[in-house]
Amino acid sequence: MLKALLSLTRPANLVTAIADVLAGMAIAGYFLVPNPPPAPVGWLCLATVGLYGGGVVFNDVFDAELDAIERPERAIPSGLVSKQAASLLGAGLYVMGVFASFLVNSTAGWLAMAIVLLSLIYDRFGKHHNWFGPLNMGLCRGLNLLLGVSILPEQVGPWAWVGLVPVAYIGAITMISRGEVHGGRAGTLRLAGLLYALVIGCVAALAQRRGQLGTALPFLILFGYYIFPPLWRAVRDPIGRNIGLAVKAGVLSLIVMNAAWVAAFASFPLAMLVFCLLPLSRLLAKAFAVT
Repeated sequence: MLKALLSLTRPANLVTAIADVLAGMAIAGYFLVPNPPPAPVGWLCLATVGLYGGGVVFNDVFDAELDAIERPERAIPSGLVSKQAASLLGAGLYVMGVFASFLVNSTAGWLAMAIVLLSLIYDRFGKHHNWFGPLNMGLCRGLNLLLGVSILPEQVGPWAWVGLVPVAYIGAITMISRGEVHGGRAGTLRLAGLLYALVIGCVAALAQRRGQLGTALPFLILFGYYIFPPLWRAVRDPIGRNIGLAVKAGVLSLIVMNAAWVAAFASFPLAMLVFCLLPLSRLLAKAFAVT
């Protein structure tokens, strides 16, 4: 029962959400502040676990009938977890996320509320729309990055536009994921590849502007190495299995992208600490579903 409940939260993905927040803190300049207090870091990491976890739990709640046909092995359609229990879990995670955010500051709290609203819109409505679904999901990740930036509230305004980068990246992954069960289209996958390249270019340009391209470049190279080969295999043969592997690689590689952000805005050692979350995420991905 416990493993079934955990599976609803996609534990491997939760690690990527923590990496988002850490990257946002680096963008805000928090790690360059002399002796920054650790408590806000902990609260925001807890907050993103609650917000992301709540979102993916409600995704399965709303998809229970469809999963009974397409993915009957999942926790709710298999009967391991009831819809009521899953709904309570999702609601509890949301409350935890919002509460922990407000403990940091009101800006973080309101960003958390926006993430809750957007994730519920995606779970219930957005995923069914061709263009709004990817945009909707991307906005959730963009706000999650800004949740990290909000550790210094005055930095949210100047860096709000950076949230568009994960919007493009997650939008691409969301487009790809629609072919995960029945197969997809090579044209859609190629468009996702262009968005991937745009994201890498944006991070590289910002790193260059800050004089940190040499620090960020190893992570950007690794990022490309992790995401492009699975995507290319899916382009050549867009069957469900190949697309699923491309989606999994894209989600887990968020950690590498976030390490590149940290390298561009903080330091190589801190970027390595974020990168070290990748083995943990991959280990969890072996035990729990990612998509």
